[in-house]
Amino acid sequence: MRVQLPQLLWYGNTTLEIDLPDDWDVQICPMRGVDHPPLSIAQMEKAILDPIESPRLREIAKGRKSAVIVFDDMTRPTRTYELAPIVLKELHAAGIREEDITFVCALGTHGALTQHELRRKVGAKILEKYRVFNHNPYEHCVEVGTTCYGTRVMINREVMAADVKIGIGCVTAHAQTGFSGGGKLLLPGVAHIDTISHYHLEVAAQAPKTTGLAKWDGNILRLNIEEAAQMVGMDFKIDVLFNGRGATSAVFAGNLAAAHTRAVAAAQEVYQTDPRPRNRELVIANAFAKANEMPIAMGVGRLALDNFSGTLVVIANAPEGQVIHYLLGRFGRDHGGRQYPVTAVPPSIEMIIQAPYLDKTFGDWFANPETITWTRSWEETLALLERRFGAGTRAAVIPNATMQY
Repeated sequence: MRVQLPQLLWYGNTTLEIDLPDDWDVQICPMRGVDHPPLSIAQMEKAILDPIESPRLREIAKGRKSAVIVFDDMTRPTRTYELAPIVLKELHAAGIREEDITFVCALGTHGALTQHELRRKVGAKILEKYRVFNHNPYEHCVEVGTTCYGTRVMINREVMAADVKIGIGCVTAHAQTGFSGGGKLLLPGVAHIDTISHYHLEVAAQAPKTTGLAKWDGNILRLNIEEAAQMVGMDFKIDVLFNGRGATSAVFAGNLAAAHTRAVAAAQEVYQTDPRPRNRELVIANAFAKANEMPIAMGVGRLALDNFSGTLVVIANAPEGQVIHYLLGRFGRDHGGRQYPVTAVPPSIEMIIQAPYLDKTFGDWFANPETITWTRSWEETLALLERRFGAGTRAAVIPNATMQY
């Protein structure tokens, strides 16, 4: 049988076709919202101009002198270039000048975006007319308070200096906070490394069973983020959802907490894997939306294996390689960021990663990358699999394993 998978989100958004033996028992497991139609710009504008539990953005900005637009980075599918012009139109209508509007990329502890990447993310016209900055997690952060969980909240100085704070981000299933979006654009997005480290390590350790993929109610990390976001005071937030091609399929805009709550309620349906794969001996997990954070696909894919044991293939077509991560990444042969190593390939799993743009550091998020088998093409991957598996092989294919749950 032939299966079509999305690939190269920021590089043409093309299709990878993989062939699987007809005598295998193959289960295709997309997310429920895979075929949701993309919104038109007019539909996006309507959602932003009719906000959730909030005045219209131009009313919020009226009489104020400056604004900042915080947006997520290339590890997220958010098409900021579609949404930002609508926001700018509202800000200008309120009387805020071009030179008094800045953009800040919410990198958290990811590496800075190049100008080439920023053109893809926010669009060339915005990059030419407005100052667009990368967040620096090590310097120029302002302390705004301490959460009840003990996190000393220090936030990007440029963000805190603005009279109007706007966020453009997305909601997907998330391995720690349950779902992304909302105040996560602020913490860890534009927070200091010490703030981010405390949130990831000390806060998570206070109630580890509340955290995890799609865990929302009572999630201690989410609650800590929401408290920090209230301290920062974001005036207007846009959260979007995606279809199976990474196109914007829903927009929730307005009050940060209210818009995020509605977005997550929708996301719980949109990103749910249906049918849910269980007890498979082979899982093929496509790291499409976040191919540059391909360990996420491993976390999702292994849940479908029989007793967490079997063969897991991750397809990670990322021309840019894996994102630089100052908290989780490796920065030498035997050392890395404060949370390195974040994970390891379990001995019960045979891990194959198909990476056409392979480099030596591609597996460095794992504590034991030497256990991974690497391939460059589906033909090479299938040849390995056919030597291991025969007729009746229980296999599953997860088309968007970095978005689904």
